[in-house]
Amino acid sequence: MINKERLEHRIEALAQIGKTKDGGVTRIALTEEYRQGLDLISEWMQEAGMEVKLDQAGNLIARKEGTVPGLKAVALGSHVDSVGNGGKYDGTVGVIAGIEVAQHIKEEGIPNKRPIEVIAFCEEEGSRFQSGGVFGSRAMTGNLTEEDLNVIDSNGDSRYEVLRNFGLNPDNMAKAIRSGDEFELYLEMHVEQGPILIRENVPVGIVTAITGLSLTEVTFEGESNHVGAIPMDLRYDALLGASETALAVEEIVNKYGGNAVGTAATMDVEPSQVNIIPGKVSTVIDIRDTDLDRREAILHELKKRVKEISERRKLKNEITSKLKANPAKSATHILETMKHKSKELGLKTYEMPSGGGHDAQLMAEITDMAMIFVRSENGSHNPKEFASAEDIKLGTDLLANTAIHYINR
Repeated sequence: MINKERLEHRIEALAQIGKTKDGGVTRIALTEEYRQGLDLISEWMQEAGMEVKLDQAGNLIARKEGTVPGLKAVALGSHVDSVGNGGKYDGTVGVIAGIEVAQHIKEEGIPNKRPIEVIAFCEEEGSRFQSGGVFGSRAMTGNLTEEDLNVIDSNGDSRYEVLRNFGLNPDNMAKAIRSGDEFELYLEMHVEQGPILIRENVPVGIVTAITGLSLTEVTFEGESNHVGAIPMDLRYDALLGASETALAVEEIVNKYGGNAVGTAATMDVEPSQVNIIPGKVSTVIDIRDTDLDRREAILHELKKRVKEISERRKLKNEITSKLKANPAKSATHILETMKHKSKELGLKTYEMPSGGGHDAQLMAEITDMAMIFVRSENGSHNPKEFASAEDIKLGTDLLANTAIHYINR
């Protein structure tokens, strides 16, 4: 049976690595804390009877072979890196639940015709290099470019250098690529990170689709000058252009509606000093939607608005696409299996899309996938993030029953 106490103990044990004074977690990818986290979950993976390896992208992969040679694997996973001072449930519950499923199969002597894998993907959050995240799953699905290895962190170190210092060889990154011929499907459990399951008073969600993420950097360039000596009608204030763009994001996204959301997520101001009119400002715009056509329409209208703002304010502008991930729909047959297994368990579930991006989104490019959400409180990416042990256990019950259904098909 799924062991609720073991799940809870492991979540708390992992949360000690990178624990902050606020009770949160800072376990940024490819740091010493991240290595310690991988070492700990590697021990648990081996305890569950799995062989463990680290690929060249920093993904930790555990595998238990099946009894029938040549069959494709059922993979479970998520991530164990965090944002700065984040919560202890985001990502980690999916990896720990995957290990628990494997350990349940071992302890109960459940046969598995197919191999089963548990994957802890590297740098899902994107906190270190601020380049959109899901690095490990992008590597595994063959979606990396040379630019992805050249991005730098706040210390000025490139991802290439950081990977090498972690003991990996980024020149052999192609060895991390997996094909659809290797996987029967991919399942991921995650805390919801939003308020829907609380509102519906339901412990577990079945994810029907994952939103398509886009990150677009908009840079305005005007003229730095004296704030007192330059009249208002002779200013070329880059910050006003960026601020107007941030408000335009809200306006345009609200106009299109649906599941679309938009955020001006960052604002970098130069020279960012009192007494100086901002001469250059960059803002990263995050637009997400489960409808790809609608997301692209929003981006097209936003670009037109940036042009209009620049012309009216006599500013230069540059628009750069930093990352795009297509929306991903959960496989119908897995959704039907999850609904059937929920009924067998007597488990109340709620069908919903995911507004956050996940590694499952990339895995959907090479295999069938589906996700399970666990009810969580206080949002996410903060120390107050919370999910009860009982809800995590219920989600893991559904994960286990779904995985076991497929490993013997």
